[in-house]
Order: sequence, then structure tokens, then C-alpha cells
Amino acid sequence: MTIRIYNTLTRKKETFKPLEEGKISMYVCGPTVYNYIHIGNARPALVFDTVRRYFEYKGYHVDYVLNFTDVDDKLIKAANEMGEEMSKVADRFIDAYRNDVQALGVKEATYHPRVTESMDDIILFVKKLIEKGYAYEADGDVYFKTRAFDGYGKLSHQSIDDLRSGARIQVGDKKEDPLDFALWKNAKPGEISWDTPWGTGRPGWHIECSAMAKKYLGDTIDIHAGGQDLAFPHHENEIAQSEAYNDKNFANYWMHNGYITIDDEKMSKSLGNFVLAHDLVQKFDPQLVRFFMLSVHYRNPINFSESLLENAKSGLDRIKNAYQNLQHRKQASLDLTDDTREWLDEIKQMKQSFMDEMDDDFNTANAIAVIFDVTKQANLYLQQNQTATQVIDAFTSLFTELLGTLGIEIDHSDALLDEEIDQMIKQREEARRNRDFQLADQIRDELKERNIILEDTPQGARWKRG
Repeated sequence: MTIRIYNTLTRKKETFKPLEEGKISMYVCGPTVYNYIHIGNARPALVFDTVRRYFEYKGYHVDYVLNFTDVDDKLIKAANEMGEEMSKVADRFIDAYRNDVQALGVKEATYHPRVTESMDDIILFVKKLIEKGYAYEADGDVYFKTRAFDGYGKLSHQSIDDLRSGARIQVGDKKEDPLDFALWKNAKPGEISWDTPWGTGRPGWHIECSAMAKKYLGDTIDIHAGGQDLAFPHHENEIAQSEAYNDKNFANYWMHNGYITIDDEKMSKSLGNFVLAHDLVQKFDPQLVRFFMLSVHYRNPINFSESLLENAKSGLDRIKNAYQNLQHRKQASLDLTDDTREWLDEIKQMKQSFMDEMDDDFNTANAIAVIFDVTKQANLYLQQNQTATQVIDAFTSLFTELLGTLGIEIDHSDALLDEEIDQMIKQREEARRNRDFQLADQIRDELKERNIILEDTPQGARWKRG
């Protein structure tokens, strides 16, 4: 089955066809680095990392760009309030971003361009737009002529006349038209600035992504992605700038993730429900946070609460327990042939079901439902008196493969602890054979304290984490 993507531009699912066979160019709008990111910023990082991972799982090479906006009104204000240089504030929160999303299992981008390191490309971009008649200078500011670009509003599906009717020119505004937007801002006293043919200043917000996408991925890219809030005006303006500059289609597929609410309310500092990803990964297992975020389709809104996170923990624990029980049972498994083929065929079908769901616009919610089905079938298989090594291996491989595709590692953090637990169980069994029940009970109690639950079976002691 081919991959189908819901394209915001056309408002329908489309069969994905890359510009170049086997390769994908993907640009995701990154954070403005003036503070720690909140979980609303973390969602696109997780979602589009998963999209990238799945493309790579399917054999594609992905050039993945995620930018850092390190010059902006908010960043300048934050630096002034902190009494620090803007670059130092940006460096600190870029490092924080990397640490937080890395904890959440997000892979490093192919390129992480910064606005301040892309200034020559941005200035050249603005200069050419002026030369082509798509932009004009006004007292050191440069604006894009929105009406000069045929098709403005095609991403947000709004007509330019409707947009204009809701726009107003403010007192002192230098724009020729209310819909014109800033490509370059004249320098204010004390602000960081760069020299240009039209005076010193700094770039507007939208131009940076157009310039960096062109520099690292070319005139036309496969996928441009970001949060739903960026579709208008940010992405709409990117399309206008880039297509005016290049005379080519900017991005073939536009992907946008849904909003996050906190206990069914919009996240807001004034409501006191503003959740930083930095705090969340300190309080909860980051892998659990990722699992929770992916339990809802990326285009749908997601409601966050600690109780919902606890519910997700129960589900993730069921999956982990099944995986750990498979690993334990493997030691007593045999090379059997009875019903082995049927089980292997069932495992193969579940893998295909997972891919079918992911091929359908990266439906991680349904893909996780398939993993729960794998969990159920694995537990049923483990109820048999005898198990085949081939089936146990196939189940464990399926767990690691499917969860790994979602960026959830199931087999790395507890390897040494598992070995230690197995050794304690052997000591307990030896104590029971020697009728040293006091020592056996002592070991069992110690394991219980470490949240390890023992179950004595005819095939020996089995354990799982509580």
C-alpha cells in the first residue's frame, strides 16, 4: 500500500509521490528560542519526527530541516529583561530545546539552521523580491505586495477580498495595502541589526523560513509541516514569498498537527495551565509522554491531563510486560513445529496491519491499537504449556520494530536490571530446592519492593514489573 497524506493545501488525502525517487525533502517550522518550549511546541516535534521515522522505515532517505528563530521581538524582549545578550539567551534555550526533545525520543534534524547564520540568504531573498516587483521599501522597512501574488490565500482557503475586508491600516503604518506583510524591519535604537541596501534592520518572521528552505532543500520541497496555528498567516506568506521568488511550486504537501488543551481548556499563562516540556520530562517518563502524544491522530486536537497520562501509562506497561514476559519465556522455549506456522502468519499479518494504518496519513492512534492487539496475542501465546523459540523471537522482534518506528524504545533501559532480576530469581529457586524458605521469601520480598511481581508456573518462575 502506498502512503497517503492529508494535504492542507487541497484539503484531501493524496497518494504521496516524492520529487525524487527514494528521497524526501521535509521542512518543519521550529521554535523561537526565548524560553523553554511548552507541550504545544513539543507536539509537532514529536509528530513530524514520527513521520520522518516512518518514511525511513519504508526505505526513504529524508533530508529533514528544523529551524531555530534566534532573532525576534520576543527574544529581544526576553534578553532585555534578563540583562543578557540576545545570542546567549538563544544559545541557552536552543540547548534546552535539544535536551528536551531528545529526551522525548526526537532525532536530530539533518539541518538545524539559525536565522542569524542565514542573514546573507535572507537579504538576497528580499532584494530579489524587490527587483521582481513583489516587494517595496518604505522608510527602511520592506513589505511584500500581497495583491501582486496571484493565489494568495490558497493554503488557508480564503479569498484575498475577504481577507482585506477584515484588515485595517494602523496609524503610522507604512504599508500600501492592509494585507502587505513585513519582509524586513527597520532597526530600532539598541536592537541587533544588519546592513542592507535599504538600511540597517532585521528580518520579518516569515521570510526566514522561505530563505532557509531554499538554501537547504531547494526551490520546491516535498513536505512543509508545522502546527495548525502556523497555516495562516505564516505558511500562507511563505508560499507567496517563495513562489514569487522561484516561479515554482513551493511545497507539494502541507501537513499541520492539531492543538493541545489542558484539562479541556486552552493552554494559557493567565489560566495557570501552561505546561512546559522541560518540566514534563522531569516529572514523567519521556517515553510515556511520547506514547501519550501519539495515541491521538496528529490532525486531531489532544487533551492533556495527568490522569490521562496515567491511563496511558497503564497501556504502555501492558505492552512492556508482554515484551518482558516473552523474553523470560524464551529461555524455556523449544524448536517446535505444531501451530508455529499459524502463529508466524498471524504475526506477519499484524505487522501489515500496522503499516496499513501508518500508510493512511500516519494514523499513530490506530497503529498503537495494532500494538495492543500484538500484546493480546502474545499473552495468549504465553498461556500455552510449550512455546516455540521462532514464535517468541517473532513476537519480540515485532514489538521492537513497531515501537521503534514510533520512536519508543522498549529494550534499552532495563537490560542490566533484567539480568540482575534473573540472577535473584535463580538464587531464590536454589534456596527453595535447599528448603531455605526464609531466604526464598526474603528474595521475593526484595523483588516486590523493587516493583517486581513473581508468578510460579510449572515452567518455572515468571516475573513482570508492577
